[in-house]
Amino acid sequence: MRREKDSLGELDVPENVLYGIHTCRSMENFDAAGEPVPIEIVYGMVRLKWACAKANQALGLLSDEKTGAIEKACQKILDGGHDDQFPVDVFQAGSGTSSNMNVNEVIGNLAATVLGGKPGDRHLVHPNDDVNKGQSTNNIFPSGIRVAAVTLTDPLTDAIQHLVDTLMAKAEEFKLVIRSGRTHLQDAVPEMMGQAFAAWAHALVKDLRRLAAARDRVLEIGAGGNAIGTGVNTKKGFRPFIARELSAITGKEYRAAENGIEITQYLTDMADVSSALRMIAMDIGKLCNDLRLLASGPNTGLAEIMLPAVEPGSSIMPGKINPSICEAANMACIQVMGNDQAVQLAAGAGQLELNTHMPVTGYNLVRSFNLLTRTARMLADKCIVGIQVDAERCAWYFETSGGLGTVLNPKLGYDKVAVLVKESLRAKKTAKELVIEKGIMTEEEFEKLVARSTEPNLD
Repeated sequence: MRREKDSLGELDVPENVLYGIHTCRSMENFDAAGEPVPIEIVYGMVRLKWACAKANQALGLLSDEKTGAIEKACQKILDGGHDDQFPVDVFQAGSGTSSNMNVNEVIGNLAATVLGGKPGDRHLVHPNDDVNKGQSTNNIFPSGIRVAAVTLTDPLTDAIQHLVDTLMAKAEEFKLVIRSGRTHLQDAVPEMMGQAFAAWAHALVKDLRRLAAARDRVLEIGAGGNAIGTGVNTKKGFRPFIARELSAITGKEYRAAENGIEITQYLTDMADVSSALRMIAMDIGKLCNDLRLLASGPNTGLAEIMLPAVEPGSSIMPGKINPSICEAANMACIQVMGNDQAVQLAAGAGQLELNTHMPVTGYNLVRSFNLLTRTARMLADKCIVGIQVDAERCAWYFETSGGLGTVLNPKLGYDKVAVLVKESLRAKKTAKELVIEKGIMTEEEFEKLVARSTEPNLD
């Protein structure tokens, strides 16, 4: 053990750890969640500490020696070899002070070893005076969440785009398979199966646009605002320097806050990102519901498509196959929507110059990113890519659909078609059979009219 001292007294700290006395006190105080702050947020703060050190160096406030040591310490952490040194529970003081000090201590002690010292040698690199120089938890922790969100947007975007591409490949594969559309779960006008897949894909394309817009807003960071955002105890150029250095470190175009006080007390930008994630979850959930319904059966449901079998579906019914991947994806999407509810409540719960619900906001935001990234790839690779279509069954539904008569509206008018549809249902004959029998249209004319009805534009 090594003995460390703070304003509350002295405490023994294990000799083999990189964190210090503040982290040890936090570990004694907080254990509600039973899990630490997501490492993605920790990495976000580490990148900010690196950028702040470079900014302080540029302003002549931190020596080249200390700056270099802090930089090397941050690189070591970001390489992933010290994740176990960030044990502070998610549910801590609402600004994230414990996690900020945890990061300060680990960076400071690693930097001390770079300079030839050992953990606890605060005279070499001090966690507050050097690593945290010009900073406040109130700005660093939420900015760390923003950096985490920006970082996690890339893999999520790639995963959603992969799902879009997989759906579009199926849209091309099924472009000539005609089926009956359904509204209110009742027969509606026809479409091509490929059009259904393309519509699902386009919904996700729009989701990516919403996510990109929300991501742009979290590129604005409040680091350097100190306490309430006024930038107390810092030089005027500090905040722009941080944004510039962070951009250089990450390759992302961060910018200093337009209003430091506003960004310190409002978490709305993070709630905006969470909302975009919720809408992705809503659309993936709707897609899964549609797939499960279209695959229902195989003998007593719609059975227009066949989902790939990934496991036996029942412990008691031999041969039963369930839409397991879709069900797993549905549950993940429900969880994301629940996470968003927590984010919205936390974002609206601030008082005066600070929102003291930052850790729960970041925790749920990171969880949603990771859930959706894995879910999108799972759905694409273990379900969508293996979907097959029963073209004959789709054709039978199409030919017997009560909605098929709708394509006759331009030729016969609504009232006459309504009578024809009722007769079709009563006589158990298709609209095609009736119009041919009655001499209203030839078979060739009817087929041309149906083909025309599935085209997206009628001009």
